[in-house]
Amino acid sequence: METNPLKITELVLRDAHQSLLATRMKTEDMLPIAEKLDQVGFFSLEMWGGATFDTCIRFLNEDPWERARVLKKKMPKTPFQMLLRGQNAVGYRHYADDIVERFVKQSVEVGINIFRIFDALNDFRNIETAVNTVKKCGETVEGCISYTVSPVHNMDLYIKMGKDLESMGSDILCIKDMAGLLTPDVTKMLITELKKNIKLPIHLHTHATTGLVGMNMQCAIDAGVDMVDTAISTLSMGTSHYATECIVAALKGTPRDTGLDLNLLEEINDYFKEVKKNYSEFESDFKGVDINILKSQIPGGMISNMENQLKEQNALDKLEEVLIEVPRVRKDMGYPPLVTPTSQIVGSQATLNVLTGERYKIITKETRQCVMGNYGKLPAPIDEDLLTKVAGDKKVTDCRPADLLEPEWEGVCKELGDKYTSEEDRLTYALFEKVALKFFETRGKALPEKPAAAKSTPASSPAGKAPAAAQGGSSIYQVRVNGKDFTVEVAMGGSGTMAPAPTAVPAPTAAPTPAPAAPTGGGGSPLTAPLPGSIFSMKCNVGDAVNEGDTVLVMESMKMESEVKAHQAGTIQSILVKEGDNVQTGDQLVIIG
Repeated sequence: METNPLKITELVLRDAHQSLLATRMKTEDMLPIAEKLDQVGFFSLEMWGGATFDTCIRFLNEDPWERARVLKKKMPKTPFQMLLRGQNAVGYRHYADDIVERFVKQSVEVGINIFRIFDALNDFRNIETAVNTVKKCGETVEGCISYTVSPVHNMDLYIKMGKDLESMGSDILCIKDMAGLLTPDVTKMLITELKKNIKLPIHLHTHATTGLVGMNMQCAIDAGVDMVDTAISTLSMGTSHYATECIVAALKGTPRDTGLDLNLLEEINDYFKEVKKNYSEFESDFKGVDINILKSQIPGGMISNMENQLKEQNALDKLEEVLIEVPRVRKDMGYPPLVTPTSQIVGSQATLNVLTGERYKIITKETRQCVMGNYGKLPAPIDEDLLTKVAGDKKVTDCRPADLLEPEWEGVCKELGDKYTSEEDRLTYALFEKVALKFFETRGKALPEKPAAAKSTPASSPAGKAPAAAQGGSSIYQVRVNGKDFTVEVAMGGSGTMAPAPTAVPAPTAAPTPAPAAPTGGGGSPLTAPLPGSIFSMKCNVGDAVNEGDTVLVMESMKMESEVKAHQAGTIQSILVKEGDNVQTGDQLVIIG
C-alpha cells in the first residue's frame, strides 16, 4: 500500500487562542507543555504573528521577541511558523521596505522557520519584499491565497493566484480560509485544480465556524492536500479549527496516516484543559455553529475580538446589528477578503456605523486609506457615494503602496535616540509607536492582576480569586459589575446572616477615567465624544479658528483611528482632554465658541 502521510501544523499557540480567547494566552502558560509539543512530530507549530505581537505589548506586558526565543529553546526540533501580513508585517498599515526586511531578518534570528505570507487583498505586489527577504535568509515561504466569496472571486482567479505565487518563489501554497467559507464540493474542486496547475505542496487553513470543517477536511484529504492546520481539541471548533486528535484518529491505518501519537496528544490536551480556565473572561460566547457566517464572512479571530471590543464599548447588545452591517460595508469597499487588517478595518467601520446610528458619520483613518488604494488594489469597484465622501477630487493610488513610502528605519532610530537601541525594540516601535512606548515603560514590571482573571498557571480550581479573610470575621471579595472591578468587604454575622450591603470600592487597576468637567462661561458649544475610546492626538490649540468639518482631534477606538471634526465654525475656547485620556460617549472634548 502506497502511503502519503498527511502533515499537521498545530495552531494551539497562535490562531487557536486568537480565535477563542482574544489572543490572551501568556508565554508562561505555553512553556510547561513546550517539550511535549516538540515530541509530537508536527510539520510545524504556528506560534507567532497574527495578533500575538500586538496583544503581547498592548495587554500582556510581554516582549513578543522574547516569547519566540524562549519557546525555541524548549522546542528545537519542530519548525516554528508565523503568519506575516506582507507589507503590513504584524501591524495595521503598510510599512516601508526597510522595516519589512529588518522585521523578517530579526524573526529568523529568534527562531521562525516558515513564513506564511499573505496580503489581505490578494494584491501580491504587497508581499514581494517579504517573500524575497525570507528567501535570502534561507527559510521557507508559504504564499497564501486569502479565500473569500464574492461576485468577483471565482475558480479561475484562484488558479491564477496559485500560479502567481509559485512564480514568485513560494515553497508551499496555502489556502487561507479564515472565515470557514469553504464547502465540501468547492474544497475538493479547488484542491484538485490547484494540484493540476501548480507543483507546490498545498496547505489548507480553514476554520470551524460554519460547521462544515470536518467534511471539508475529508474532501481536501481525498483531493491530495499535503498539509492541514488543526488545533488541540480543547481549543478547537467554534471559531477555531478542526481538532488535531480527530484528524489523527480518522486517518490511522490509512495511506494518509499522520503517524502522530494519540496518547501524547491526549496529555497535551489535558494540560490545555486547565490552561483554558485561566482565560474564561476572554472566551467567545460563540461556541457552536453559525451557518450565517457564509453571509457575513467574519473570520474566527474577528468574532471573539469584536465581542470584546463591544464589551469595552458597553454595547454588546449591538453585536447582531454589527454582523448585519459588516457585509454591507464590505460591498461598499469593493469586496475585500475579511482577514487582518481588512477584517479589522471593515469590522470597526461597521461597528462605528451602528454605534453612531449613521452610516459613515465617522470614517476611520484606516477605512479612508483602504478606499484610497493605500492598502493595495481592491477586488471590485468602490461604492461611488463612499468614494466621493472619502476621496473627493483626490486620485486613488494605483501603484504598489509601499513605493510611495520613504525609508523609515533612520527616522525610528533618531526618534528613539539612545534610550532604546536594540533592533527588536526599534522594530516594535516602528510597528506600534505609542503602544510600544507604553510597553517599554512597564516591561519587566508586574502589572496589577485583574480580579476577574485567574492565575496564569494551570490549576484545578475555578478561575478567580478566593475570598481573603479580613478583620472582624469579614471577607474581602473582588467582583466585576458592568465591566468594572470592585473590592468588596462583606461582614459575616454570628448567625451566618450577611450584614448590610457593603460599600463597593473601585479596584485601583480599573478605576474609570472621570468625565471631563463641564465648561464654565464663555457661551461656547461643546464638541462631545461620538464613541468610547482614548484621545490619540490633538489637532488644535486654544484660540485656533476652525470651520465646521475641520479635524479637531483623533480618537483611538477598537485599534482604529477616527477623526473627530468640529460640529460648528468658531474659535477653540477651551480643551477639556489631553492625549492618552479615556473618554466615553457624550464626554465633552473641546468648547467651540
